[in-house]
Amino acid sequence: MGPSGGDGGRGADVYIRGVKNLNLLEQYRYLKQIKAENGQAGQSNSCHGKSGDPYYLKLPVGTVMVNNDTGEEFELIEEGQEFLILRGGDGGFGNEYFKSSINQAPERALPGRVGESANFDVELKLIADVGFVGFPNAGKSTLLNTLTNTSAKTANYAFTTLIPNLGAYYEFVLADIPGLIEGAGEGKGLGHKFLRHISRTKMILHCIDASTDDVVEAYRTIRKELEAFDEKMADKDEIILLTKTDEVDDDEIIQDQKRLLEEATGKTVWLMSVLEEKYMKDFTDNLVKYLRTGEKK
Repeated sequence: MGPSGGDGGRGADVYIRGVKNLNLLEQYRYLKQIKAENGQAGQSNSCHGKSGDPYYLKLPVGTVMVNNDTGEEFELIEEGQEFLILRGGDGGFGNEYFKSSINQAPERALPGRVGESANFDVELKLIADVGFVGFPNAGKSTLLNTLTNTSAKTANYAFTTLIPNLGAYYEFVLADIPGLIEGAGEGKGLGHKFLRHISRTKMILHCIDASTDDVVEAYRTIRKELEAFDEKMADKDEIILLTKTDEVDDDEIIQDQKRLLEEATGKTVWLMSVLEEKYMKDFTDNLVKYLRTGEKK
């Protein structure tokens, strides 16, 4: 009857896919190796082996995956985004493949090829609509708690927040980034650990304590650290918020602080106190409008 050995199936390709679930990385915590399935071997009676089904590694949006062997980098910035990171091996050829008019009964077969493999580093960079930045104690966590009903820890000392806290505000994700210190852009303190999260936020909400002696210098210091870490920070949209106005007894001082910031930055400065309804309502109404339309009051 002649040769009838079928070809082997291809090994499965490996993809990564972005999903909106920050907790997904936990399931891979103790895995040392991830392997896609092999293709099936060819069989007699001209039966070709089935190729392996593609393997999809689901990772949170914001994940950066680096192939340590090639240096290639994959960034998942949208839900549903996919990248092919490793190709499966080719299936082998059965003896039927080598049949010809001059060789009706070949006794030759060709084994398949091994698929690609590599070592990867995986890092999660936070993606949020708004990232709260500022010095420690600028009121960021309190504001996040008020807007989103989260329970970020707050206290009157530096570095209360040691990891970013997230909250949902309508359809938007807000992130309280731990307070920065001077020199953070060069890695002082926990600078790089914090700044890498800010680099992925779509917009910056810059919080400055209204009781600060020099609000303009406070603003410029934080901006310097942001841009020292990543010069693209300068292009991000920014809202400046003068916080804790309830702690300043003189309204004239608050207005002077606001004026100084607006003159120095050329941007609108909003006033905020979670204890003062007039400021809170004005801020929240305008924040939603701005996030949805890009229009400031």
